[in-house]
Amino acid sequence: MNKSNIIKTSFNRKVLRSSDTNVFKFVFTKPDVAVEAVLYRYGSFRKRTVICCSTQCGCPVGCSFCGTGRGFVRSLYSDEIVDQIQQVMEIVEKDCPSSEIEKFQIMFMSMGEPFLNYRNLHDAIVRLHETYPTAQLLVSTSAPSVLASAKYPFSEFCDMSRSIPKIGIQFSVHESTDEARYRLIPTPTCSLEQIARLGETWAARTSRKPFYNYCVHAWNSSDADVARLVSLFNPAVWETTLSVICEKNETVKASHERQLPLIWDFSRRLLKRGASVRIFDPAGQDDIGGGCGQLWFFQKWLREHRSK
Repeated sequence: MNKSNIIKTSFNRKVLRSSDTNVFKFVFTKPDVAVEAVLYRYGSFRKRTVICCSTQCGCPVGCSFCGTGRGFVRSLYSDEIVDQIQQVMEIVEKDCPSSEIEKFQIMFMSMGEPFLNYRNLHDAIVRLHETYPTAQLLVSTSAPSVLASAKYPFSEFCDMSRSIPKIGIQFSVHESTDEARYRLIPTPTCSLEQIARLGETWAARTSRKPFYNYCVHAWNSSDADVARLVSLFNPAVWETTLSVICEKNETVKASHERQLPLIWDFSRRLLKRGASVRIFDPAGQDDIGGGCGQLWFFQKWLREHRSK
């Protein structure tokens, strides 16, 4: 670890432990913000450690399933993004030095849209790579419409991704048509065709595959959906992630029971069409609101913040 990159904390921290000892919720607060990060331990910290951190307080995108999209407060400074990881790693490194973690992943996907806070995201990624050079750094994006603008520094992100081979990108697609996706994400985003081109550009510049994330449900799991996805996202270029996504006030256990059989069936049909598929199955019986889109503490904080 590069000690020169360690900053003095400015967040107050509270750690919530699930009944599943592999899941930890971190609540970071200041007078004007509350953000959350989630730590997953798969088997042991040494075997696999995953941290999902926030890039904004709240989120301006407003996905219909997501509790954090109910309000946006502000973007986080790069110090505040880095600080989340360093505070989480204080717990991890009591068991295992970061350099000895076999599979170490830092995901910018807890709260906020990373590409709507690009300058601070860029700085945080550079600093985190210097501090934790073995960590994979995955940026998960809903692809706000500004990404397709010639003025947006997506090319700069591609350059950074080429120079830091640990960077990955994942696009939250979730639907196979633009019409259905707009019902899920009612703010301006790139079209599915634009997302496909952005991913192809990133792949060509980095010689790595981007991911698209798809949340399978009863109304987007037909053979026609499979065909559209394979047509849009060329399996020679793309990796597919099928996710268990929790609703605003749902536990991981409930989402497992509701989604996993359908996801496995959808995965088999994609595989038959040549897609490379992984299923993101969050750890644990989550009783702390740590699943994607939940972040129960922030929802409570936002209600109280607005009432003041």
